[in-house]
Amino acid sequence: MDLADASLVLLAETLGHGRILSTDRRDFHAYRWKSTRPFENLLR
Repeated sequence: MDLADASLVLLAETLGHGRILSTDRRDFHAYRWKSTRPFENLLR
């Protein structure tokens, strides 16, 4: 996990939802917010 990914994960935890906008599709399939929920990448 790099700094940009970590920033998005922390922001999702703070805002309370896992909708992100990232071109890094591979990593965000593995990351979870709130320890269980997968992220929803808006750039599918």
